[in-house]
Amino acid sequence: MDVSCDLEVDVNGEEVFMVDKKVVSFYSGRINKLFSKSKGLSRTLKVIFNDFPGGAESFELMTRFCYNKGKIDISPVNVSTLYCVAHFMEMKGSDSGNPNLLEQTEKSLEEVRYWTWSELLLAVRQCQDLQPVATTSGVLKKYMDSLSGRIACSGAELSPCPSTSSPESSGFRLSSDTRSTESLKNSSFKGTWWFEDFVALDPSLIEMLVKSMLSKNVDHSIVSKFLFYYQKSRFAAVATSEEKCKITEAVVQMLHTLDPALVSFKSLFGLLRIALNVNKSKCCRNQLETLIGSQLDQATLDNLLIPSPAGTKYLYDVNLVLRLVKSFIGKGACCLPLTRLRKVATLMDLYVAEVAPDPCLKSSKFLALIKALPDSTRMSYDGIYSAIDIYLEVHSGLSEEEKLTVCSGLNYEKLSSEACSHLTKNKRFPSRSAVQALISQKCKLKSLLHETNRPCSFTESPSSLVEAKGKAKKDESCQQIVLYAGKLDISTENERLRAHLQGMQWRVLELEKVCRKMQIQMAKMMRSKLSAQSNAKSLPRLCS
Repeated sequence: MDVSCDLEVDVNGEEVFMVDKKVVSFYSGRINKLFSKSKGLSRTLKVIFNDFPGGAESFELMTRFCYNKGKIDISPVNVSTLYCVAHFMEMKGSDSGNPNLLEQTEKSLEEVRYWTWSELLLAVRQCQDLQPVATTSGVLKKYMDSLSGRIACSGAELSPCPSTSSPESSGFRLSSDTRSTESLKNSSFKGTWWFEDFVALDPSLIEMLVKSMLSKNVDHSIVSKFLFYYQKSRFAAVATSEEKCKITEAVVQMLHTLDPALVSFKSLFGLLRIALNVNKSKCCRNQLETLIGSQLDQATLDNLLIPSPAGTKYLYDVNLVLRLVKSFIGKGACCLPLTRLRKVATLMDLYVAEVAPDPCLKSSKFLALIKALPDSTRMSYDGIYSAIDIYLEVHSGLSEEEKLTVCSGLNYEKLSSEACSHLTKNKRFPSRSAVQALISQKCKLKSLLHETNRPCSFTESPSSLVEAKGKAKKDESCQQIVLYAGKLDISTENERLRAHLQGMQWRVLELEKVCRKMQIQMAKMMRSKLSAQSNAKSLPRLCS
């Protein structure tokens, strides 16, 4: 075959090659199509490739195949490049029987399951420079499936390198890679020995690897650990914020596909603090907050105390916390166990108390934090009362209406007697809140009186009577609230409330007298029973 240089090829702007058009077009369907009508022309032709897979080095490898009459040694070292070039240049052969580079490389790739771990890694790294052909041709997926399959099977203390002793064998042998072998001898590396091998890969390749691992049922907790390791390692290697943003978004997107219960909550918060400093997309932020919010009951107060973003006056990022709580509740509080809800409620009580002294925190945001969780999640509102007390002290300039709005976050029925007593004397709270606290205490005491003043008989044990007296004694503290009600400046329409409160005080005193009489009569009856030494008789009812 005569050789001439009548075709000029510019490869990705890296290098210009002068080749024989006739020789190259004999093996390349793409070149043949481009210049099939220019056979009679004597002038030099030119073609420019801007997306040639592998660049100038790959083109040179292809020309060796063409000038060597379709012969080249194919190995794991060059098969990826040759396969992608064969796809790009349409080197599929023809009816004339010329050598088919695509077919030769496909046969070589059928042996991929017998490659060593190191050979597979090298092939994957080469594919980074062969994009997008490496993905569209399917060769990269073939490598990833082989790698993820070995990771899935590496729970045993064996190497990821399959035996090459026979084509039929699918067993494993010890690796010739010293580092991998030593790592696998240590049980702590059984699930993580492969982490470092993939740190240099682009996020797009990592995403493909993760999808393949999940299809092979690799443990989600191991996958999540790898993603956090990858993010940390890559951040140490890259310099620009654009690259960090790209890595963060890719990692968050992959974490979002995992079971949230198997993703480390501590690592998620660490990633959140990092993500706050990069210009991430809204989608990335939502995915990360959803992951964290789903496990909010594992958080601590320190986790939530994240400084507010630049440009805001708040001390802490309360908007972020509100979004996390919203993510935690998700479809509704009824879908979550009460124990988890109450853990978050306790956490929010601590958080509200922490942000209450912030002079820049608006009352609407403060109230939103209090009402972020349903009322049923809190056993007591004493913590919220204390936080509101601090907030009203710091924000002394609030109007009466604004104070009432803030106090609407209180459930007076879930305040302890001590808290109610303190509230009625607290001048920082509006008078209407003090009245509501008194009403709540009245309802509680009325319920208690009804229970204690029930009909009883001497068949009841002395302990039950003592308990009844104890309840009455316990309500003595309520008298102070009732007495204090007389000192309040209550409007005319609340005179009925005053009468009820006075009547309640009278009933408490009467109840104490009845209990004392019951105790004396019970003691007399017990003495007469011992002296008579006879069967117990029915005793008359003392009260009705």
